[in-house]
Amino acid sequence: MAPLTVGFLGTGIMGAPMARHLCRAGHAVRVWNRSPGKAAAVAKAGASLATDPAEAARGADAVICMLSSGPVCDEILLGSSGALAAMAPGSLLVVMSSIPVETAQSQAAAAEEAGLHYVDAPVSGGERGAVAGTLAIMAGGSPEAFGRAEPLLAAMGRPTHVGPAGCGQLAKLANQAIVASTIVTVAEAITFVARGGADPAKVREALLGGFADSTILTQHALRMIERDFAPGGPAKYQVKDTGTALAHAATLGLTLPVLSLVDRMFSDMVAHGDGDLDHSAVIRELYRSNGLPLP
Repeated sequence: MAPLTVGFLGTGIMGAPMARHLCRAGHAVRVWNRSPGKAAAVAKAGASLATDPAEAARGADAVICMLSSGPVCDEILLGSSGALAAMAPGSLLVVMSSIPVETAQSQAAAAEEAGLHYVDAPVSGGERGAVAGTLAIMAGGSPEAFGRAEPLLAAMGRPTHVGPAGCGQLAKLANQAIVASTIVTVAEAITFVARGGADPAKVREALLGGFADSTILTQHALRMIERDFAPGGPAKYQVKDTGTALAHAATLGLTLPVLSLVDRMFSDMVAHGDGDLDHSAVIRELYRSNGLPLP
């Protein structure tokens, strides 16, 4: 595709490498971040710096948002001096933050009213995937909007169109439900075999490549065995996602019994002071509930 002018809002742990990939793909990228130093680091890859969100958005073919939450996205995009008001009709707004489904749908409505194309495109793959450019990208929006966004998204990972606006966030919640539930199940398996007298590290090795294999077994089981709970994905964010998924399920008239139990475990974990630990530290909550010495 021809090079585009792209405003990029949010250059933190995930956003910075994503913006660098867009620079390497030949696009003219203008970056903004609340902490200017984080944005300045992306300038080394060829990005220019904007002093505020509106400056990043003004005259851009596309604006990409990678901020921390729905309220922050709304503030930066829809506020009185926000990015959306500075965007030209016909341009593209892509929100890659993980936000509630309803927030994405309301943003899409605001974008449509302003004559903009809108895509919600949350990601999975963490910092490692952002750096490697291999993120799984779940995109919601009209086929036309996704068609405009796809070449930009492809510079950062593997985009898949999953439905209308809001469905990207719905897919991300499904992803988070699978991740959280699998982490708890792996924690139970590690506790089970250790209590039964097997070597957990050897059991993990034996299971790799079988039907029980997964990224969670490969990476997080090792964290549990080695007691390495430095936060990659803090538990307090995991419980935010499980809570959001359950709340949205309720609006659909659904009960999700497994996710409800998983959410309770992570909620208890946070209540016991482990919220800043990696979500793999949920094994501590399992030990706590069984009266075992904490790992």
